[in-house]
Amino acid sequence: MTRISCIVASVFVAIATIARAQSYEPAMADLKITDAGGERDLSGFVWYPTEATGPLTYDFESEVWVGTQIVRDAKPSEGPFPLVVLSHGMYGNAYNQAWLASALARKGYVVAAINHPGTSTWSRDPDLTRQLWERPKDVSRVIDHAVTSPKFAELIDAERIYMAGHSLGGFTAVALAGARYDAARLNRFCDEIPDELACSILADWKIAQTDEDRAQMEADLSDPRIAAFAVFDLGGTQSFSEDSLAQIEKPLLVFGAPIMSSGLTLDIESRALLRAVSPGVAKYIELETLSHFDFLGLCKPGGFELLAKEEPGDEIICMDAGPLREEKHQMIIAEVLSFFSQH
Repeated sequence: MTRISCIVASVFVAIATIARAQSYEPAMADLKITDAGGERDLSGFVWYPTEATGPLTYDFESEVWVGTQIVRDAKPSEGPFPLVVLSHGMYGNAYNQAWLASALARKGYVVAAINHPGTSTWSRDPDLTRQLWERPKDVSRVIDHAVTSPKFAELIDAERIYMAGHSLGGFTAVALAGARYDAARLNRFCDEIPDELACSILADWKIAQTDEDRAQMEADLSDPRIAAFAVFDLGGTQSFSEDSLAQIEKPLLVFGAPIMSSGLTLDIESRALLRAVSPGVAKYIELETLSHFDFLGLCKPGGFELLAKEEPGDEIICMDAGPLREEKHQMIIAEVLSFFSQH
């Protein structure tokens, strides 16, 4: 079968899986996780299934982004439900995959998303950015909170925990799956291809520039509680050691976005990840119309023009971000639901 035929067949199977799943209304609540040291408090949101049908409101208000209808702070349905933790991309935020979170909640998942300090829309302190090893630890802290907090513990099926990440969130996912940062390998790669996007970003952020930071980055950051991962057009594949990538055993659903909208090069990112892991570990999807920014939400009419005026250069994230992106969202949702249901 051709790659496109395989994708079409896969989508039909995924849609059949969705049709069999029970449907709920998506509820949403604030999520706050304090740090005992006071240096890395986490904030975000949790989406969860409810039988409540109202009052309906939107998960957020924006002049650019289309919100999704949810029932705020509703009584949850009786669990337990699988947990999915979402990790946003570079300078993104917990709203970025709200479209996916609400769709998963409708099908019986609890979904948590937080703003990573140092690499989020509202937190860009260079010292926090430098501590990139904290990103995977943020996800583990969310899981700790979910399975122990009186508010959530009874909702969560601790045997069915998943994680999905976009871009830098995909890098975070692969680290949680067991890949180990390799500063020497990255340096060799960047000596050969210094203009590659990941090289310039990690250098600007001063990642692993001291012995102490290097030890933190190269530590084992995996979380064995996570059963499977969805990786959305990741960056930073070449920063992981080849041996650690080959040793990943947890199932990966990897999306590659061939439309060059972000500066990431598929051959050294998503396709390289597929080549590096053992056969059978990863399911790879590369749809020829998929863009890096299709993993963000839908844009309102006029959103492109507003960004072009207010934040020149950022308007690219709203390119074809109406009905065309919505179709791709439905494909991604179907694939993620089907994949997680099998693991």
